[in-house]
Amino acid sequence: MKKLILASVVVFFTTLSFKTFAQDESQPAPRPAKWISEKGYWVVESNIHTPTHSIIHFFNNNNVEVYKEEVNGVQINLEKKRTKMKLKKILEQSIVAWQHDHLLKENEQWVANALR
Repeated sequence: MKKLILASVVVFFTTLSFKTFAQDESQPAPRPAKWISEKGYWVVESNIHTPTHSIIHFFNNNNVEVYKEEVNGVQINLEKKRTKMKLKKILEQSIVAWQHDHLLKENEQWVANALR
């Protein structure tokens, strides 16, 4: 009797584990956030003692800096989705400009105008 119960428990857990593995394979891959660009990325340098002064670097996927801007007088809140979407738009704009002439542009005031 004990062997029968033990065998049924083993069979139950074995079928349960196969079902959980099968569910993992059928799940779709997670989608990246909307503010993540396929063309590159951006980095914000800031300091807690001077929150209204930041330097923003924009890079393409080959880790080449395509645009750099120093922003004064505007506090950049990276918690807001709207701010991240504006930075994505400027990133894509700067990558297109860089592809045209392959020169690093600096302080064109694209970020300052977009965030004000």
